[in-house]
Amino acid sequence: MADHPNTFHLVIASVGDTRYDGAAISATLPGAAGEFTILPHHEPIVTTLKSGTIKVKDSVGEKTFDIEDGLVECSGNRAVVLL
Repeated sequence: MADHPNTFHLVIASVGDTRYDGAAISATLPGAAGEFTILPHHEPIVTTLKSGTIKVKDSVGEKTFDIEDGLVECSGNRAVVLL
């Protein structure tokens, strides 16, 4: 679960590999229709991702993850990115 009201739980994973699993302040993703940012309490969304970079801001700083493609599902103050 998210650690703070201004965060949400984010998981970025592929088969056999979890690249991120924890509280995030924001996540900017390369959506198939353009870049978008998920913030705490984001409206529910399911969309595809294209090749690019995911930028995650958390309490420590910013992390980046290069991806080829994927899918993101966001609901209930939780986002799951499947690569």
